[in-house]
Amino acid sequence: MRTTPIILLSLALGACATTSPPPSGRIQTTDEVNRSGVVGAASAPMRDLNLLRTKIPTVLLDALDDPYARPQPATCRELIALLEPLNEALGADIDEPPSPDGRDLIDKGRDVASDTAFGMMAGAAQDLIPLRGWVRKLTGAEQHDRLVRAAITAGGIRRGYLKGLGESRGCNPPATPSHILTEMPKPDRRTGPKYPVK
Repeated sequence: MRTTPIILLSLALGACATTSPPPSGRIQTTDEVNRSGVVGAASAPMRDLNLLRTKIPTVLLDALDDPYARPQPATCRELIALLEPLNEALGADIDEPPSPDGRDLIDKGRDVASDTAFGMMAGAAQDLIPLRGWVRKLTGAEQHDRLVRAAITAGGIRRGYLKGLGESRGCNPPATPSHILTEMPKPDRRTGPKYPVK
């Protein structure tokens, strides 16, 4: 019985040693990392103990300070230069063309089966820590996770603001949203619900 926690802890430590950032360089929340694979699930207790932390890119920390800071000069070239690191840190925006595998962001969002399985594995690994909620508060892991989520939100706001500035200046993508790619198909009213929708 005592060997099981020791084996799980050694697996988690081994997984921590082999952890690499996501291939795109995109920042991930703790929940996303825990569901990203076996390594993420095994390292979940280390994140709860605040021994492993998500590194927040500088561009997102700057966005957290002031997401609406006006760029100087506000030229199309400057806007593109400001958007590139945001796109690298946040991943593809919703108006970007589909990835080479032909799946767009909405299709990828539907792929939740593996996320659920790895989430269950992470949950089992996290159950090894008694009073996990208090441990996360006392170690600062919960506060850091809130900071990561706030930085991601601020980065998304900053990206939207910069693209809005680009659109007002008449810039071309990527300094402005691509409205063609974000248009959703209009639902056929004949196939809609037969009852009133409020």
